[in-house]
Amino acid sequence: MGCRDMEKCEAAAKEIRGKTLNPHVYACRLDLASMKSIREFAEKIKEQEQRVDVLINNAGVMRCPAWKTEDGFDMQFGVNHLGHFLLTNLLLDKLKESAPSRVINLASLAHIVGEIDFKDLNWEKKKFDTKRAYCQSKLANVLFTRELAKRLQGTGVTVNAIHPGVVATELGRHTGLHQSQFSSSVLSPFFSMLVKSPELGAQPSIYLAVSEEMEGVTGQYYDVMTEKEPAPQALDEDVARRLWEVSSRLVGLEEEGGQSDKSKPPAEVQNKTAQTDPAQIQRQSAGAAVSAVGL
Repeated sequence: MGCRDMEKCEAAAKEIRGKTLNPHVYACRLDLASMKSIREFAEKIKEQEQRVDVLINNAGVMRCPAWKTEDGFDMQFGVNHLGHFLLTNLLLDKLKESAPSRVINLASLAHIVGEIDFKDLNWEKKKFDTKRAYCQSKLANVLFTRELAKRLQGTGVTVNAIHPGVVATELGRHTGLHQSQFSSSVLSPFFSMLVKSPELGAQPSIYLAVSEEMEGVTGQYYDVMTEKEPAPQALDEDVARRLWEVSSRLVGLEEEGGQSDKSKPPAEVQNKTAQTDPAQIQRQSAGAAVSAVGL
């Protein structure tokens, strides 16, 4: 398991080992708001694991302030999309070697109102809107899923996106829902009746990861356990291809799917890092990032 908060990850790994009697459950540091951390994590997995059968891209941050990642990207676009994009690409060779294998991307119903603004992906020209930024990142998840599925045809690696439903996690801590006394005391009881526990919220992802019914299924979007057609803008193949090309350049991957020097981000990223005020880099804002690999 890859996680930004190692204390929580170690505790979760220990609990899983105890309940399953499987000693091969490990915690490894992974900060999706840092390309350096992502590359180090991927290298460690490739060196230490013989197989990667399942990759669950589960990290997320929702409606945070106008924070930046370590590399100068909008926090939501950087963590929710670019981080997973880079991690998945770095592990593709291992996934192919382990085929049949699966990639599951945690998306959201919010992609329906998302829009990819290629002229200002990083919210540097227009007024920052945290809700729109989140929706853009979730649309990017679905577009990435569909484009990756096309590129992996014939490899034995499948990739699908899923909206798990509304789950009681820390993901929504920046939404302000429970910040007032009224919302905490009056709305909270009703809200708790509408959301799932983390255990129930994980079931859709587990289904996509291990179900025999999902064998060979790829490029699809699931609303909880039901396959559904995503929003029209998520079906635009030209946008998906362009997003892939832009994302490859931003994270330092070569256009043809090769990998650039892992220790040196591209000039485009270096410039972003140099222009970012260190005081604005709020890496602690990223949600609990857990990626299941080598299961």
